[in-house]
Amino acid sequence: MLLIKNGNVLTMADQDEQAKKMDLLIEEGKIKKIGANLEAPQDAEIIDATGKNVMPGIIDAHTHLGIFEEGSMNEGDDTNELTGPITPELRALDGINPYDEGIKDARLNGITSVVTGPGSGNVIGGQAVAIKTFGNIIDDMIIKEPTGLKAAFGENPKRVYSGQNKAPSTRMATAALFRKAFYEAQEYKEKLSSSESKDNREDTDKNDSQQKDFQKDVLVRALNKEMPIRAHAHRADDILTAIRVAREFDLDLSIEHCTEGHKIARTLKRYGVPAIVGPTMSARTKIELREASFETPKIFYEEGVKFAIMTDHPVIPIYALPICAAMAVKAGLPRHEALRAITIAAAEISGIADRVGSLEEGKDADIIIYRGDILSVDPRLDHVFICGIDVLQANR
Repeated sequence: MLLIKNGNVLTMADQDEQAKKMDLLIEEGKIKKIGANLEAPQDAEIIDATGKNVMPGIIDAHTHLGIFEEGSMNEGDDTNELTGPITPELRALDGINPYDEGIKDARLNGITSVVTGPGSGNVIGGQAVAIKTFGNIIDDMIIKEPTGLKAAFGENPKRVYSGQNKAPSTRMATAALFRKAFYEAQEYKEKLSSSESKDNREDTDKNDSQQKDFQKDVLVRALNKEMPIRAHAHRADDILTAIRVAREFDLDLSIEHCTEGHKIARTLKRYGVPAIVGPTMSARTKIELREASFETPKIFYEEGVKFAIMTDHPVIPIYALPICAAMAVKAGLPRHEALRAITIAAAEISGIADRVGSLEEGKDADIIIYRGDILSVDPRLDHVFICGIDVLQANR
């Protein structure tokens, strides 16, 4: 057991919470109890956090950690399978190297959970996964798999496939290929259902049953709302296309990047579509980034759009996530909302808030203890716990 005493605790469990002097009791990697003046169980390790700040581990809701490895070229880049525009069957889990230096950078800077997934080269690129940033075996690091199915609209798919002289070479073709994939998956689902009903009514030859399809099985999971579509879209028109096609098939949706989302914030709010915003600290390296602004999170907050802030690592190094949130504060976002955008809001949008994102009894003991201001360049991390393990000590 571990007892953290007398810290200035920010649980992130409440919308407008202020830090309170409290204790946390940790047992078997979980938060067992939170409160003031907790009694230390016999043989418990005690950490005195007097004068220090305590908050949940930070979460980056959109990265390519472990898939696009630090300091590598093609040999460590497994971000995009650019041999066909529709590849829903791909799983990020199968391409992650847990020894990637970026994962180590994350945990040493208080980022304890991330969503990592395929890139945006394909119309449908594959399945993302949420992982802890500590461990040697990726299967043991999983929080949730999959957390969503990556899709992409805008410049990237048309650039990739026009270079191969095949569709999509236009935005129209991107939307059409997305529709076609889900239309066929819908038909496949209906035939499977019909075949299963027939098999239940009479003893039929199994060869008469619908042949299973590896790709369509994944798309059916999205049709069944077992995982959302995580749609890469920067420009307002591309965001609206993603919303349009998702609504046609009644798919759950989040918008990744959402660079021009401030232009259509009320539409995002109307349809209940959350946004994962970034990487705003990057240069405007292509046309669809020309209106990137740190004011976007502020506008989302004012309009009631649910949002998180991300790095898109390695586009922005993972350790800069708190600075991205700080830049949003500088642009007018309330401080507590910036913290929510890299903790509980990121967890909620990613579907992992049952385990991480806030300090609550029963949740994973992912906790950072620090001095100074976490939304600055000068915080001093004294402890970073992932499932109750002090990973700063583990790296010494």
